[in-house]
Amino acid sequence: MSKNSKVLNLKDKICGNEVDLSLCDVSEVPVRELALFTKATVVDLSCNNITSLPPEFCNLTHLVKLDLSKNQLTCLPDDLGNLASLQKLDLYNNKLTVLPVSFSQLRSLKWLDLKDNPLEAELAKAAGDCLDEKQCKQCAAKVLLHMRSLHDEVDRVRVKRLLREKELERKREVKQREREAREKEARKREKAEEKEKRRKEYNAQMAAVAAREQQKRKSEEMKKKKAQTAADKKASAATMPKPQRSLLGLMFKLLLLLLLGLTGVAAACKWTDLQKEAVCLPVNVAVDDGLSWAKQQEAAVRQLLQNLSSAAKEFIESTRASKN
Repeated sequence: MSKNSKVLNLKDKICGNEVDLSLCDVSEVPVRELALFTKATVVDLSCNNITSLPPEFCNLTHLVKLDLSKNQLTCLPDDLGNLASLQKLDLYNNKLTVLPVSFSQLRSLKWLDLKDNPLEAELAKAAGDCLDEKQCKQCAAKVLLHMRSLHDEVDRVRVKRLLREKELERKREVKQREREAREKEARKREKAEEKEKRRKEYNAQMAAVAAREQQKRKSEEMKKKKAQTAADKKASAATMPKPQRSLLGLMFKLLLLLLLGLTGVAAACKWTDLQKEAVCLPVNVAVDDGLSWAKQQEAAVRQLLQNLSSAAKEFIESTRASKN
């Protein structure tokens, strides 16, 4: 059956502001079709096989009277309280045990029948017997009061749950912040340790470089000092006047040459054929006299030889010093 045929069939069931769908063997409520007829404020769905109402049924806010008696309903939609215009609700002979918390929002409800439902004890006590018009009105008032108390309790439980969740969330946030603070402090400490390590390595490198530079400077200074000392020695040797020993050495050399010459002449006149010559006669006489005198002056000669030896040593040492 198409949607249009459903609409036509539903039109056949409408009389004024009432829609009579009772005894139609309906298992599902035609919510979309009912929504098209906002002037149909009274809907009779009794004596069918309806087991549940779809969530969209709560959008039929134009309903004033609703008959769902003698069906198989086990529960009602959570947003049933949206039917703010509903004044009369017949739920007789179903399988309901509880009502949705939003039932307390049906502020226009004046009449309610909950007979022959396996209601929970407290809800059944609030509903009463619903045997006549008066009891059904009392049922509506008492059930609304009961559902409002449940609603308040649900709200309190929800508030407590929210507060508990907020407290748990706050504690989680505190723990998270503490953990992040510890991690941040650990990272900061690691960075500080790493920085300190790099600083020590840098200082060690700088100290090694400074030590090498200092050693290099010391080596250069030693070289400069040696070079300066050598230059100073050369300069002092070039500018310092010759000592008197040099003059004495020269005189000693001349005297030695003279003595060697005289000795050679004396030897030639004494032991060669020249001894008979007139020139050698006075030489030989002088040599003989000298030898005689030398024998007489042997101690003086020895002292003279020692003096000559010392003078020769000093002369040799001064010569070596002047060469250096």
